[in-house]
Amino acid sequence: MPLMTGDQYRDSIRKIHRNSRVYIGGEKISNPLDHPIVIPAQNTAAMTYELAQDPEYVDLMTAYSPYTGSKVNRFTHIYQSIDDMVKKVKMARMLGQKTATCFQRCTTLDTANALFIVTYQMDKKLGTEYHKRFLTFLKEMQENDYHLGVAMTDAKGDRSLRPIEQPDPDAWLHVAEEKSDGIVIRGAKTSQTGSANAHYTFVAPTAGLRKGEEDYAVAAAVPG
Repeated sequence: MPLMTGDQYRDSIRKIHRNSRVYIGGEKISNPLDHPIVIPAQNTAAMTYELAQDPEYVDLMTAYSPYTGSKVNRFTHIYQSIDDMVKKVKMARMLGQKTATCFQRCTTLDTANALFIVTYQMDKKLGTEYHKRFLTFLKEMQENDYHLGVAMTDAKGDRSLRPIEQPDPDAWLHVAEEKSDGIVIRGAKTSQTGSANAHYTFVAPTAGLRKGEEDYAVAAAVPG
């Protein structure tokens, strides 16, 4: 699939969140993408797609992916060089000037690059296949030009207690069940970036964890 336009992005999000449960001010919103609080954030996210189509900004907004063999939105790119990192900063500054607000996808870029490194190191040390799985999803993300929200901050509950000591285990996101085909995760995140406008949401740990807290050391991409 080629890079999406702003309108294609809006249409794709509308299909995904048609049946989503979104609450604003304690009220369940039947169509969050038409809500006046959501629309401005949606417009800023759409601009990250629109400018990738603009010849003036295409060098900043896109990059060549060695994983798909094609041009991708820089917000789905894994750094390949110092130049990539420099362009990421210049892109962020330019978008800040254009939108005058948070354009939401920086967290996607930062989280994807962090997970790329961590999963590689885990596989090398532990003989696991997390990096292979991550690359499979990365290619899907790049080929479909996904916008991913990011949710890191856990509800935490009683902050004087460790995750495993909480009266409510769902105060921290954790693995609730292991199955033959994957895991079931449960928990609450109190902060997220762009999830109402995203195709998926990255969830990741919010704090350093200790031995015995392995169930809380989980990162995943959750469908919108």
